[in-house]
Amino acid sequence: MKKNIVLYKKIPQEQQHRLAQHFNVTAFDEVNEENYAEFIEALKTANGLIGSSLELPEKILKNAPHLEAISTISVGYDNFDLAYLNQQGIRLMNTPNVLTDTTADMLFMLVLMTARRAVELSSLVQDGKWKNSIGSEYYGTDVHHKTIGILGMGRIGQALAKRAFCGFDMPVLYMSNRPNKFVEQHYQAKHCSLDELLQLADIICITLPLTEKTEKLISREKLALMKKTAILVNGARGKIIDEAALIEALQNNQIKAAGLDVFEQEPLATTSPLLQLPNAVLLPHIGSATTETRLKMVECAVDNLIAALESEPPISNWVNPNVK
Repeated sequence: MKKNIVLYKKIPQEQQHRLAQHFNVTAFDEVNEENYAEFIEALKTANGLIGSSLELPEKILKNAPHLEAISTISVGYDNFDLAYLNQQGIRLMNTPNVLTDTTADMLFMLVLMTARRAVELSSLVQDGKWKNSIGSEYYGTDVHHKTIGILGMGRIGQALAKRAFCGFDMPVLYMSNRPNKFVEQHYQAKHCSLDELLQLADIICITLPLTEKTEKLISREKLALMKKTAILVNGARGKIIDEAALIEALQNNQIKAAGLDVFEQEPLATTSPLLQLPNAVLLPHIGSATTETRLKMVECAVDNLIAALESEPPISNWVNPNVK
């Protein structure tokens, strides 16, 4: 007999058909106030869940007593209470490999856009204000040969280090839980403490996961360690930075600029002071947002759920492999 799954995100029909070949599928394009009660009802018989961009804390998952596995169409898994999943023996899978290069591309694009003031100067042209050759008040900052500091040296951090060192001749500093011999050998990267990195780097990029230890890691005190000419780029999770402290630092020119693809609250509120800052480049969480990569992520997540519910361990992309 087929197991029951709940799909809580719209995916291509081909991939939904694959799920239907293996499972009884209850599908929601998204979960909102109008269908929330129906979603909770579907959880009562669900053996598996697949989707993204929905927080699923313990109070919601308690409605799913038969749940065996969750496949998130993302790398990040901060929408889930991992301790609860482990306690209940629920497997969690993610899609870590398929978006590495695309996210690293976006991060380096954000570095260049911020350093060269691309959004600000594009608006100058589009608003019809470009009348003469631009003066020093609009000059940007070189990226090549500047020191890049990378917080986190997982797959995306390594891909970013490759782009910086091989493409732009940038010395690489990095902070991680343990030294990474590969980046040290191939990109001459130097492992250092957070404080040392913040003091020395010209461009600082965050690729860390959001955990209790990394939440508001970049605090007011840490921002004060950075150079006045430094650029801060975040493509990981917004809550890793104390956003109020960052706004103050940008307003006071304590650091030069920030490029942000993620925020404490998303979508960004229309009242956010960040929207008024010319030295902030803001993107709507597009790290993996290409047609090719998003399709690969869905394919990977579908593969993960089929494997989790129909195969014996081990399976790929297993976030909590200690769960049996």
